[in-house]
Amino acid sequence: MPMELKDHLMQSAAAVDAALDRFLPKAASRPATIHRAMRYTVFAGGKRLRPALCLAAAEACGGRIADAMPAACAVELMHTYSLVHDDLPSMDDDDLRRGRPTCHTVFGEGMAVLCGDALLTQAFAVIATIRGTKRHPASAFVAELAAAGDSRRLIGGQVMDLEGEGRRLTKRDLTRIHEAKTAALIIASLRLGGMSADATPAKLDALGRFGRCLGLAFQVIDDILDITQSTEVLGKTAGKDVAMEKTTYPAVIGLAASKREAARLTRAAMRALDPLGRRASRLRELALHLLQRDH
Repeated sequence: MPMELKDHLMQSAAAVDAALDRFLPKAASRPATIHRAMRYTVFAGGKRLRPALCLAAAEACGGRIADAMPAACAVELMHTYSLVHDDLPSMDDDDLRRGRPTCHTVFGEGMAVLCGDALLTQAFAVIATIRGTKRHPASAFVAELAAAGDSRRLIGGQVMDLEGEGRRLTKRDLTRIHEAKTAALIIASLRLGGMSADATPAKLDALGRFGRCLGLAFQVIDDILDITQSTEVLGKTAGKDVAMEKTTYPAVIGLAASKREAARLTRAAMRALDPLGRRASRLRELALHLLQRDH
């Protein structure tokens, strides 16, 4: 990763962490256990990819970081809730996330369920602090986040993923799952950033097309890394997809073809940004970084 981009991501993550610290209840707030669990999972060393995309989209549309920050924090809270629930024994049953024991292994399964519920609720409390813009009233921001996490997108994708375990799925099936489970929240991150900058419908459409391709490329790369990297490098259990009998891109089209597919999707994502011109340079850098990542 270029040093300039690395520095930018570190600064962006630090700013998001500071904002999340303000938005979340303090660890000592009663009942303390749930607030410790929330902070344990939120501040577990995540990459803050979705907030970075949200903030970069705001800049690409001529907006300000400060105006986009509540949206960036809200999508990160929704993402973290989904990870807490995904790791539960009744779901993907994993005991490692971001190099640390998962929430349910530290606080118990019941508390982890409540922690995910609380993070999701907090996400909407945060997005509701946005005042709105001329084109996009405050209610539009809430609706955008809700749509990304509903039963047809984030939750729906998890349903399709669970129902697909042990079955032979096609590439088309995988695309449907990950458009919902992975790409939907990435699209929302980008669109919310653009909305905070009062982006035109044409710019929001470009961000959405970019997000769909980027989200699918991200998932293809995740599937590749699951079979090519170690648990230590990934910060989560390697080989989990095979153990859970999940259908992945390498399993359906092969490893070499999966790498070509990730590159093809990344190129398509780049083309989608053409209407935004030079201002979208940071988004292009992030797309290339995600294609080349090793964890």
